[in-house]
Amino acid sequence: MKILILSRNSTLYSTQSLYNAAVKRGHEVQICDHLLCNIIIEKNKAELYLGLDKMENIDAVIPRIGASATEYGAAVIRQIEAMGVFTTVRSEALLKARNKLHCMQFLSSKGFDVPKTGLCGGDLYAGMMYEQVSKDKAVVKLLASTQGLGVILTQSKNQGVSVIEGFHRVGHDVMIQEFISDAKGSDIRAFVVDGEIVGAMLRQALPGEFRSNIHRGASSSIVKLTKQEKDIAIKASKLLGLSIAGVDLLRSSRGPLILEVNASPGLEGIEGTTKIDIAGKIIQFIERKLDKQKQLK
Repeated sequence: MKILILSRNSTLYSTQSLYNAAVKRGHEVQICDHLLCNIIIEKNKAELYLGLDKMENIDAVIPRIGASATEYGAAVIRQIEAMGVFTTVRSEALLKARNKLHCMQFLSSKGFDVPKTGLCGGDLYAGMMYEQVSKDKAVVKLLASTQGLGVILTQSKNQGVSVIEGFHRVGHDVMIQEFISDAKGSDIRAFVVDGEIVGAMLRQALPGEFRSNIHRGASSSIVKLTKQEKDIAIKASKLLGLSIAGVDLLRSSRGPLILEVNASPGLEGIEGTTKIDIAGKIIQFIERKLDKQKQLK
C-alpha cells in the first residue's frame, strides 16, 4: 500500500511516528507539504500535483493540517476526495471541528454539555455578553486558537472587555467562555480512532497557569475514563464525521464537558504518556478501510 502524509514539516514527531508505523507494516510512504500541493479543476476530472509531480497510485492519505493552513489544507483534501482516494480526515469534518465556535454550536445542539460560551457582534456589546457568561473570571479565546495560544483568563468584566476590544482592534473575533474552576487546571485528552478510544491522558497545568496544554509546560499522566466520558468522546467524534480525533474534556461538578475536538491531534503527548503505539492504530485503521473497499468491489 502507498500512503501519502500531508505535513508542513516532515521532522515533526507526529509525522515521523506515522511514517515509521507505516514502514514497519510494510507500506510505502511519501510525505508532502500540503501548501506545496497544486490543484487542477476540470469537468469530471480532478488532479492534484505534489509540487511538480502529479499525484498518482496513492492508496490512502493522512492529512496533518495545522491551524495556520486550514482553508488550503481543506481544499487539498477536497480534491483528494474528488479523486476517489481514501483520506483519514474529510474536508468538511476538518472545517467543522477547527472553528471552535462552529464546533461548540454543533455539539451543544446535539445535547452535549459544553462550557457556557458567548460571541459578541462588536465592542458595544462586549460588556453585556461577558456578564451573560460570567460575573468575574472567564476565558477569552480566538476562534482558531491552538496549543493554548490566543487563550486568556480574565479576572473581571473590565479586564475581559479590554481583552476583547484588543482582539477586535486587530481584526479577530473571540469567544467568551465560562471558566470551569472545578477542573483545577486540568483536562482530559481522549484519543479516538475508528470509533474506539485508543488512549487517554490527564493534562495538568503548571502552578499559576490555567492552560493545560503540553506545549505550555503541563504535565501528563494516564487516566481511566468513565463510561460516560468514553461515550461522549466517541459520539462527538462520530457526529463531527471524524475517524481520528482528540476530544478534550473537563471534569466538572455537573459532569463531563467538551472543551474542544481536535481533527488533527498530535501524537507526541499521548504516545509518550500512555506508551501506546497510536500511530500504529491509525495505520491499522487505514488497512481495515482499504480491505473493506476491496471486498465491496
